[in-house]
Amino acid sequence: MHPMLNIAVRAARNAGQVVVKAFSQPENIEVIQKGSNDFVTNVDRDAEAAIIHTIKKSYPEHSIVAEESGEIAGTNPDYQWIIDPLDGTTNLVKGIPHFAVSIALRVKGKTEQAVVYDPIRDELFTATRGSGAQLNGYRIRVGKAKELSGTILATGFPFKQKHHIEPYLKMFQSMFIECADIRRAGSAALDLAYVAAGRVDGFWEIGLKPWDTAAGELLAKEAGAIVTDFVGGHNYENSGNIVVANPRVLKEMLGKIRENLPESLAK
Repeated sequence: MHPMLNIAVRAARNAGQVVVKAFSQPENIEVIQKGSNDFVTNVDRDAEAAIIHTIKKSYPEHSIVAEESGEIAGTNPDYQWIIDPLDGTTNLVKGIPHFAVSIALRVKGKTEQAVVYDPIRDELFTATRGSGAQLNGYRIRVGKAKELSGTILATGFPFKQKHHIEPYLKMFQSMFIECADIRRAGSAALDLAYVAAGRVDGFWEIGLKPWDTAAGELLAKEAGAIVTDFVGGHNYENSGNIVVANPRVLKEMLGKIRENLPESLAK
């Protein structure tokens, strides 16, 4: 394992311990609303602190972009860690055991290392650019579906951007008619990891942030998936609009999305 991936794994497991302890003691979870339908807890902040401490202990010169702390400058800006300490906060608050720690490392703008860790199931998804993706040390590959028919897709509702609900529901309807079924589980990081592991055949969502997707994107790519925005380009990091699947399924998903794509999302 690459030494920097090893540190990412250590950081993810340290954060996972914080999250699991909190999940077993729900009376100690403190919830604060930071935006419309957007919540943060003391668990997010404690888990993030554990990750930052672990990374800075080994690489004090690296910069960090974290969901709750924002940007933490380093003396070597070529190395940037992208952190989501708890992807699926609402699930945690509601007692639903489906959430993850997401950590990615970018070197000169390219994502080189990725970890998505599900502490409840003790499932560790890892990837190093050019070396494939693994789940608990075993190689994983994207599903082999040759068309949208018969697939299981994953998605996330635009709960922070409800003004997009009409085009989103048209996309949903168009794909739902063709595929076997659709899952909406509440953690984009795990949705991307599940595409990488072949558990779901494709994923799309509107308006995600870089910390939601940085690690899962590399996992999916290293497992053989294609990652694009809603028009088949590479602007998903800026727009937050992402589609992920194997090449054949992705082509059909993009077709369904384009049929229902307003100008406001065509970027």
